[in-house]
Amino acid sequence: MGCRGTDSWSALLRVVAATDGDGWGTPPVTLCPDLRHRMPGRGAWLHPTPGCFELAVRRKAFGRALRLQVAVDVSAVARHLGLQHE
Repeated sequence: MGCRGTDSWSALLRVVAATDGDGWGTPPVTLCPDLRHRMPGRGAWLHPTPGCFELAVRRKAFGRALRLQVAVDVSAVARHLGLQHE
């Protein structure tokens, strides 16, 4: 997604959007790494490398790939990749 390269699904990291809704207003959307490729919902695929992740964040590709209209929290994916991200 970030580098726009292709690879086999086993070499890619699947990311899904999870909402932490409390019933009031728009719930915050957090991206979660789907290590087993089994979580429900639309998924976005990227190479599990810091470069591909940073390109996806810079291009705002997660929102487009997951068809989201709100800002997303990418910190869980950054932690999974061993990165510090704001």
